[in-house]
Amino acid sequence: MTASPSADATVDLVTLGQRLRHLRRAKGLTLDQLSAAVGRAPSQLSLIENGKREPKLSVLQALAAALGVPVQDLLRPEAPSRRAGLEIELAHFQQTPGYAALGLPVVRGGNRLPSDALEALIGLHRELNRLRTEQSATPEVARRANAQLREQMRERDNYFADIEAAAARVLRSVRNTTGPLSQRGILDIAAQLGFTLHYVPDLPGSTRSVTDLRRRRIYLPQVASGKGHDPRAVVLQTLGHFVLGHEDPADYGDFLRQRVEANYFAAALLMPEKFAVGFLREAKADRALAIDDFRDAFGVSYETAAHRFTNLATHHFGIPVHFTRVHESGTIYKAYENDNVRFPADVTGAIEGQHACRRWASRTVFAADDPYSSFYQFTDTATGTYWCTVHVESTRSGEFSVTVGTPYEHARWFRGGDTARRTVSRCPDPDCCRRPPADLVERWAGHAWPSARVHSHLLAALPPGTFPGVDAQDVYAFLDRRA
Repeated sequence: MTASPSADATVDLVTLGQRLRHLRRAKGLTLDQLSAAVGRAPSQLSLIENGKREPKLSVLQALAAALGVPVQDLLRPEAPSRRAGLEIELAHFQQTPGYAALGLPVVRGGNRLPSDALEALIGLHRELNRLRTEQSATPEVARRANAQLREQMRERDNYFADIEAAAARVLRSVRNTTGPLSQRGILDIAAQLGFTLHYVPDLPGSTRSVTDLRRRRIYLPQVASGKGHDPRAVVLQTLGHFVLGHEDPADYGDFLRQRVEANYFAAALLMPEKFAVGFLREAKADRALAIDDFRDAFGVSYETAAHRFTNLATHHFGIPVHFTRVHESGTIYKAYENDNVRFPADVTGAIEGQHACRRWASRTVFAADDPYSSFYQFTDTATGTYWCTVHVESTRSGEFSVTVGTPYEHARWFRGGDTARRTVSRCPDPDCCRRPPADLVERWAGHAWPSARVHSHLLAALPPGTFPGVDAQDVYAFLDRRA
């Protein structure tokens, strides 16, 4: 997709070429005759008609004049005929990385290709694309994509310099120089990017926001979802996709990457690097680093503050860290580490969905006398001793622990780094916490028959589509009502 110099809209070169060929033939002109009329070599016009060259504005104007049509007729996005539409679709299919990876020749969709052969090729490509989409949405592929993304985050210590720079530019553009971003600042950012915000009662249930790209409107729910989503963050994440130049995700891995980048961008605006680092530097000097204080200083959720701490701690202060979000059942929902802590993982390398050791702070916190107060713990593991600070939050899906940890030698920089609470984890040794004690086995082996609760997401593929989990029909119907 290349922007035409004659219009603000994005023009597809294959469609432009098809429209040019259609109009030329409708006028009864050969390629040689048209090239003579506009003073260009036939080979140049052939490249344009085949969608392989972007014409300059002067060439577009000359072509339109020779054909007796307005320039906008050449730039219209619609195919000039059904046959041309199929040829355009074939060209697009053959330009995808998936087709290129097959090493097959490119089939040209000219007059020499019979219509039934063209129809058959299009049908095969559509079915191949459908099967590829379904395959990319299987749980195994999703787990592998998660593992690959986490590895990339670890390699850069979860610090994205380009996104930090983009956020800093946006903050400067709205003259934010006083620390935390205000609601007024968020509205200014949206306006500067050409968007208006609209709060509605009927947002599709599968979405947190919907953007109308035609009218540059961002639709948001009138009432907070109650799932722990900061409404400010939802707006900034949506804007982040456009600031960072995201296009429709190519696969589930691309979808995950875009989500991580948009979340990072939102956090970098809510907790600007300059001020966040200054705050943390003072706290470290006092040996009083605390996620609670970091959260309160910028008015964000505990989880946002914990995530943001992992962005900055290693890059700016040389403190390696790990992060988890663990359900009360012990299931790990989110995890990150660059401090060599050993998380449980499946054969794909995925951590999400695995069970955390019962001795880890992320689980022992649920048995504390007051799990909602500050909780600190040292844990001796096979890879070393780690200190953790844990916060418990209640949601509709149950209680979750949010943990930030670091190796023993860095605990001195944190409030609670002198805790006397200590446990020993021998996982993945099954005798640590996975294998039931011998006396329980003796009393109950052969006398128990539990009926397992089967989670449907373990059996079914992840929701297919460009944006997994989003019901496209609901979204389009919603936009149609609003239009």
